[in-house]
Amino acid sequence: MLYEYECQWERLGSTSDYHAGPGTYCKQGFVYSSLAGFKHVQETGKDELPKMQVVRDEQETIVPQVGLVVTTKVVNVNPRFCRCAILSVEGKPLRQSFRGQIRREDIRATEKDRVEMYKCVRPGDVVLAKVMSLGDAQSYLLTTAENELGVVLAQSEAGVNMVPISWCEMICPKTHQKEFRKVAKVQSQYIQKEFKKVPSKHSQHRT
Repeated sequence: MLYEYECQWERLGSTSDYHAGPGTYCKQGFVYSSLAGFKHVQETGKDELPKMQVVRDEQETIVPQVGLVVTTKVVNVNPRFCRCAILSVEGKPLRQSFRGQIRREDIRATEKDRVEMYKCVRPGDVVLAKVMSLGDAQSYLLTTAENELGVVLAQSEAGVNMVPISWCEMICPKTHQKEFRKVAKVQSQYIQKEFKKVPSKHSQHRT
């Protein structure tokens, strides 16, 4: 698919018609290109504006889309939701990360009112999720409410990669301490190679 080439600072459309995505910015009611590259319009939910983006070349047009599985890394967690960095789409690495959010009610399909976020995900966890919609101009809404979705890689408080023992628990092979997680039935094709051997905290160089 060919995309229309845009020059840097070129006006792309009105903010009443588009959200500003990567490679663009808003000014005085219009969306402008912040770099020279190919214009790409991403359709979102039926009640939401499409997202205008500009990428440097056609190989960078991989973006999260509704219904696709993404690999994310949890950035922070609060009682209502967690924020994530989206690092790959359907197993294909992104050259730049996108922001995602998993709400408490989208963690699992059953007993949603009993979900405790910190017992499901923690900062640093690698999570498989599915794109539900574009939550706003800056963040995608994600869900893990399927057996195949959830935490795939996590480190214990001791800094060791944990092993899943059930759909809701993982165990540290060093301390044998169990920790709660919303564990995914692992789909290896979605896990980036760089995550398959996550260095433990104790192996990192200390200054």
